[in-house]
Amino acid sequence: MSESRSDAAPETGGSATRRQVLARSGAVGLGIAFTGALSELFAGTASALGRSGYGPLVPDPNGLLDLPEGFRYKVLSREGDRLRSGEGRVPSNHDGMSAFAGRHGRVHLVRNHENRPTAAVPVPAVAGITYDPAGKGGCTTLTLGSRGDVLSERVAIAGTAVNCAGGHTPWGTWLTCEETEDRAGTNGYTKDHGFIFEVDPVDPHRTGAVPLTAMGRFQHEAIAIDPGRGVVYETEDAFLKPFGLFYRFLPERPRGGLGSLRAGGRLQAMRVPGVPDLSSIQETGASFDGIEWVDVPDPLATQTPIRLQDFGPKGITHAQKLEGCYWGGSCVYFVSSFARSADGSAADHFGQIWRYDPALRRLTLVVVFGPDTDVRLPGESPDNICLAPSGGLMVCEDGNGAQHVFGVTRRGEVYAMARNRQNIGTPEAPEWGEFAGVTFAPDGRTMYVNCYTPGTTFAVTGPFRR
Repeated sequence: MSESRSDAAPETGGSATRRQVLARSGAVGLGIAFTGALSELFAGTASALGRSGYGPLVPDPNGLLDLPEGFRYKVLSREGDRLRSGEGRVPSNHDGMSAFAGRHGRVHLVRNHENRPTAAVPVPAVAGITYDPAGKGGCTTLTLGSRGDVLSERVAIAGTAVNCAGGHTPWGTWLTCEETEDRAGTNGYTKDHGFIFEVDPVDPHRTGAVPLTAMGRFQHEAIAIDPGRGVVYETEDAFLKPFGLFYRFLPERPRGGLGSLRAGGRLQAMRVPGVPDLSSIQETGASFDGIEWVDVPDPLATQTPIRLQDFGPKGITHAQKLEGCYWGGSCVYFVSSFARSADGSAADHFGQIWRYDPALRRLTLVVVFGPDTDVRLPGESPDNICLAPSGGLMVCEDGNGAQHVFGVTRRGEVYAMARNRQNIGTPEAPEWGEFAGVTFAPDGRTMYVNCYTPGTTFAVTGPFRR
């Protein structure tokens, strides 16, 4: 474990490429990169920030993570290190993550590993919690003490594949999602993949490695649960046409509880009447009533991927790169990371956030990311998103060049919260791994975030406003 603080002079000067401008300015004062009613995103959260961000990013002398002055980080875990459980090495490709409250001030972090068959460091197979011995993905769990020290680190589920994001449940478990549709016999797998699995952050053997088959087999990205109705919303990250769908799962046991989702339920896909592709909608505030939910003909996709199945003469609504998903207030929000007409989308955009109101059956486009004319402005390709204790958002931007965690205030102001300094390219052609899995401790005092590659989990502390 290492620790660093940001107290050096801010970085200045240099060229004026889009991401370098962001890195050197902290994205403050560059203009609003989002359009729409930002206040809609933060229903039920704390009041807005009084000012934008925390100041410019300060270069980290250790070359790992740049933060605003006054903030510190700890490296909790790094790819290739030994797991404290003795089960093997810390796996590659740190992705989605969530933090759960434990006893005596402890925090349990459940972390996805988006490992494919070629992963440098696979998730070690552990008896009782391994689904497919040929699968290289899964989750690990870190238990942190009241002072933030790592008490344990172990495998939480193994033998899964391409564990991208997921989401937490109201009863304190993590749903990890496989972003693949590979069948048994493909890439050496012995079982079908493309499922959701439940993980108990305290005792993974209580949940085992049981696929929640009724929730569908497709390229899962993230989930969010309506805590009142028990409905589970799911996004599908399909990069190329035909694009993914937005789903809801109506569980047989809507009151929930550990293992309740194994009881089954109905999987449905969203149909927006008259809108076959969400990218065609460009104006924030555009709203659609009478949203329809259509039963998925074959949730297991035994012959045909769900997004290609026959949903009747009215068809179904698709969208490119459906990623982040979260519940706020009385609505569910989901992200389309980007859309490109060159890939087959109806129109281009830099990212959208949509809000669905179940009570009104209304879908609204609340935020459009990215500027129309100035490519230096932040806000391109949002990926993992979480609510911050300040009442705003933290956004992991997934694009080319330098990689940042951006904050967004309720007033729509954008600021850089962190920048990855781990160069995985060359001095002449630098590259940086994306951020993923941003989340906050239950008390709101610590932000946890992953660097995807090289797999690194950071704990960031400092004067977070609440």
